[in-house]
Amino acid sequence: MRTWLPPYRCDLVLHGEAWGDFLQGSGDDLLVSERFARAFQEEGLTGLEGFHPVEVRRVRGKRRNSTLSTPPPYLFTKACFGRGALDLTRGRLRFPAPPTCPECLSVHLDTIHGFSLEPGTWRREDIFRPRGLHGWLTVSERFARFVARHGFTNLRLTPSEEYLWDPTAPADSA
Repeated sequence: MRTWLPPYRCDLVLHGEAWGDFLQGSGDDLLVSERFARAFQEEGLTGLEGFHPVEVRRVRGKRRNSTLSTPPPYLFTKACFGRGALDLTRGRLRFPAPPTCPECLSVHLDTIHGFSLEPGTWRREDIFRPRGLHGWLTVSERFARFVARHGFTNLRLTPSEEYLWDPTAPADSA
C-alpha cells in the first residue's frame, strides 16, 4: 500500500443516515471527527499518530433518495504498531504454519475464535495494531469506556476473547 501524503483529500460515501466519528479507510488510514480527536487529546489517550485536516471533495449517498448532510470536519490519523504481541499459545487461532519471524509474528491465519496478547508485551497503548494481527485494530478497556462515555459512532468494539473471524463460515453465522 502506498502512504497517503498531504494534502489529504478524499471523497466520502454515506451508507446510513448520519456521518460517523470514526472511519477506517484503505490500508492503515483512519479518519476521525474533530470532536473525536479533541476528546482523545484532552483525555490523554495514546496510540494515534498525529491529526491532520482532510478536505472532503465530494460526498454521495449509498441509498436512493437520501438527503446528504454536510459531513463533519475530519482529520487523518494512523494507529501505531504496538509492541503487544499475539499470544499464539493462549489464543484460539488456527494457522497452517507457525510464524517464522519472532519479532513481527507475521502469520497466515485461517481463523480466529478469540485472542489474547502475550503477557508483558503490551505497553498500554489505548489503540494499536498488535504484532501478529497487523490488519486489526486493538483497543484498551480505557478506550472502550472513552467511546461509550462520549457516544462516538461508527465503532463496533468486541472483547478480544469473543472476537470471531472465520472467512470460511457461512455469512449468516458470523
